[in-house]
Amino acid sequence: MIVLPFKVPDELVLDKSTYSRNYGKFEFSPLRRGFGVTIGHAMKRVLLSSIQGAAIYSIKIENILHEFSTIEGVVEDVALIILNLKQVKLKLTEGKSAKVTLNFKGKGQFTAKDIEDNSGGEVEVYNPDFVVANLNEDAEFSIELNIKLGRGYVSAEENRCEEDPIGTIPIDCIFSPVTRVSYKVENTRVGDRTDYEKLILEIHTDSSVTPEEAITFAGQILTDHIGLFIKFEVVEDKDHTEEEDPELQYKRNLLKMPIEDLELSVRSYNCLNDAKVKTIGDLVKKKESEMLRFRNFGKKSLGELSKVLKERGLDFGMDIEKFLNEPK
Repeated sequence: MIVLPFKVPDELVLDKSTYSRNYGKFEFSPLRRGFGVTIGHAMKRVLLSSIQGAAIYSIKIENILHEFSTIEGVVEDVALIILNLKQVKLKLTEGKSAKVTLNFKGKGQFTAKDIEDNSGGEVEVYNPDFVVANLNEDAEFSIELNIKLGRGYVSAEENRCEEDPIGTIPIDCIFSPVTRVSYKVENTRVGDRTDYEKLILEIHTDSSVTPEEAITFAGQILTDHIGLFIKFEVVEDKDHTEEEDPELQYKRNLLKMPIEDLELSVRSYNCLNDAKVKTIGDLVKKKESEMLRFRNFGKKSLGELSKVLKERGLDFGMDIEKFLNEPK
């Protein structure tokens, strides 16, 4: 069979003038009409849902049995320490998991750098100056952090293990190192023809993975799947459970997350907490008019929330039933 020539992109171009460890802009051209959206959408979904990363998934503090506790000599309570630990940006240098034990005594600060310094080279931290807890002269405690590789969002319940010793506190965590992805398609010229497209991808990460690494991993994941179409054999259909749409799974996990993970201003958080809005799902069900009826909640807070939601592909007044129905 004779196959007509098909114009494919010459290269993937990185914009070096704006590149950093947590942001990258890539151009991919020339593409036949329609391929910009096809490839851009596929890459965005894989980047957001399937790139692996590391996160702290459980902790154990000496003489502490649950997160609703305080530690003598420590300004922050255990619940706030957990929230702060979820903001530590880290990666494992080797292996699939690591355990880091830290001991503190006397006045000072517990920073993210302490995790790297006590990991024996197994962990790298990318926001080392981030303060996890403040300690006064009476402080004396030890904390054990359990870290592992994973993908997407995993709830605290899923991180609970029956073999864990008493006092182990599981944490819900987001493993994905990719925080935001956007793409756009522009027209480009090839010779005399102007009906070709250029795909522009912008990738934001938490620095534990570079945008260049992220786009490479995503491309490999897509290649591993699509490569089967190049040469296939007709095989007998087997009973199987259909795999869930990655974007649907991403949204479902996002809607289950507590509002604390949105890193809101104190005023906005307190307003939502007083209104019994506990999860992101509770929040997006509300209409903007409902939000403005909350006590002490004004247009400034509404603007802040709207921006945070849009960054995650969400908005007010959403029908979330299709996202919350678990696949059979």
